[in-house]
Amino acid sequence: QVLLVESGGGLVQPGASLRVSCAASGRTFSSYAMGWFRQAPGKEREFVAAVSRIRFRTNYADSVKGRFTISRDNAKNTVYLQMNSLKPEDTAVYYCAADRFGSATAEVADYDYWGQGTQVTVSS
Repeated sequence: QVLLVESGGGLVQPGASLRVSCAASGRTFSSYAMGWFRQAPGKEREFVAAVSRIRFRTNYADSVKGRFTISRDNAKNTVYLQMNSLKPEDTAVYYCAADRFGSATAEVADYDYWGQGTQVTVSS
């Protein structure tokens, strides 16, 4: 069992940067691949970024490639999402998720544990 708690969301202007974090409970954090997903009102949850458990291989959605960076600190049981050059269309609730098989997949169904989400709003 893994408990995930996101933090760091907020209201920012277009072009700004924001970093969201996800703290995980338990001593097996390093054995999970970690992903970030987002869900805007009236839309399905969509993949943002993921990082594998061993080689820290990363995977990004095309819509955020070059603007967002996922990273993890296994000593702190934390995964981060650094978001730069934010756009209004990035507005959503951002969720972190853990995948026991560690493949940094983009599929919602592959993730076993989810956090409660943190709101990111990009607006002038």
